[in-house]
Amino acid sequence: MIEKFNIRRMSEEREEHLSPHAVKSRLSRGRQRPEEPCPVRTAFQRDRDRIIHSKSFRRLKHKTQVFIAPLGDHYVTRLTHTLEVSQIARTIARALNLNEDLTEAIALGHDLGHTPFGHVGEDVLNELYHEGFRHNEQSLRIIDLLENDGRGLNLTWEVRDGIVNHSKTGVVNIFGEGWGEVNTLEGEVVKISDMVAYINHDIGDAIRARILTERNLPLDTVKVLGLSHSQRINTMVCDIIENSWDVQTCDIIKERPAIKMSPQILAAADALRDFLFERVYNLRSTLEEAEKAREVVRSLYHFFNEHEDRLPVEYRLHSDTTEQRVVDYIAGMTDQYAIRMAEEL
Repeated sequence: MIEKFNIRRMSEEREEHLSPHAVKSRLSRGRQRPEEPCPVRTAFQRDRDRIIHSKSFRRLKHKTQVFIAPLGDHYVTRLTHTLEVSQIARTIARALNLNEDLTEAIALGHDLGHTPFGHVGEDVLNELYHEGFRHNEQSLRIIDLLENDGRGLNLTWEVRDGIVNHSKTGVVNIFGEGWGEVNTLEGEVVKISDMVAYINHDIGDAIRARILTERNLPLDTVKVLGLSHSQRINTMVCDIIENSWDVQTCDIIKERPAIKMSPQILAAADALRDFLFERVYNLRSTLEEAEKAREVVRSLYHFFNEHEDRLPVEYRLHSDTTEQRVVDYIAGMTDQYAIRMAEEL
């Protein structure tokens, strides 16, 4: 019955009503290994499902966003961050008539390669590993190779491109030099949604941890973006939609449009982000718990490079170098697993 009606083709036909700048799943550049199409799901829906059912995705629930091993139950984890990015990105993509399935798949997979202990762990691996470490590149390595017993997830080109290009180079202003580009508008939507999500939920976590209060937030940004969490997100999302849309013609502009913000909202968002670096991120990186996290990653890295035989068998099969195998193993650890492993060793 399913084959007779071919639900996937019906979904692909509905995609023809999307913006001319949206990526249509039937026109995907394809997978690294050809596969028979699914009778029910489009290529991008299939990618989304593969990501959700992966081990790397499940481990995100025990990986730090900003606060390492917090005692409270309501702090953001790498998984809840991912879900917030997905929700924000889907809202924008739907409003702009872009491919929501592609947007969702990129959003759900964008942080699969993140280390334990958040950016603290990423920075340590980047210092130790001679080829450097970036979590977006590790995310691509996971979906291309490490998942599924070395076969990877075999995702489409568009999802892989959005994942590997979602990250910025260093600490840069929003849309500033070093921001980088994604080759699809859906990927650009995820990139800006990542920023909208972390700026706002990191403020909530800092208030929860009593590092900040609402009164500490820069007054100029609060006046522009709003006082509450929901007001700030709504302001940013609506501004992105309005400024990525040609209001006069009620259609996306004919040439490839840019995902962007108005100068006023952009300046406020940048100011709020700078405030977080000064009052939260830089402070957290100097605390004792952050140094303990660094020591855990360092000790694991040195131990397994000297005792490769102690690596799990599957991690000895996917690289020609010991260093890369060790990086793959450590990057995949959750916070608590890394701590337990360091204590045992």
